[in-house]
Amino acid sequence: MRIFLVRHGDADAEIPEGLGDEARALTAKARTNVAAHFAALSERMGPISLILTSPLVRTVQTAQILSNSVKHEGLLRVHRCLLPDMPVGAVEPVLKEYSDENLVLVGHQPSMGALAAHLLGMQSFPKPVNPGTVIAMEWPDTPTSTEDQVPGEKGENPPAQHLKFLFYAAPGQQVLDVIQ
Repeated sequence: MRIFLVRHGDADAEIPEGLGDEARALTAKARTNVAAHFAALSERMGPISLILTSPLVRTVQTAQILSNSVKHEGLLRVHRCLLPDMPVGAVEPVLKEYSDENLVLVGHQPSMGALAAHLLGMQSFPKPVNPGTVIAMEWPDTPTSTEDQVPGEKGENPPAQHLKFLFYAAPGQQVLDVIQ
């Protein structure tokens, strides 16, 4: 199982009249930039089973662009666990439910950086998670101990922490296979 954490692209700074922050859309420039960025990562990402996104407009738009850029023909679903104010642990039941899938989770900052740190067993993620950034990781083949498993049946689920880091890709920067 691979997990790709994606921060939404640059959103318009102005909140639409009569609506809240959740209605802010991607800028035209961001749509073009993230489409090219995601297309360049398509081979590296490989097949994707499911894309989950926060329900906010900018994340849904980013998820749709990613889906098109990587030629994903599978599911794209909105999930509340990716809302900006949700705790990192809210994602764990989703990871358990889709433990055999290659997942893309499209969300917000600081949530995506905090989730990456949590899943990799770090205090904090050492790189900036700018708009459009993709952080890739995968579950080890076998859990190192029962304490590292997602809550559930013993031996049934992948570990909740200490995932293997695959790459970090911020738009306009070189893809990093190692982070320090």
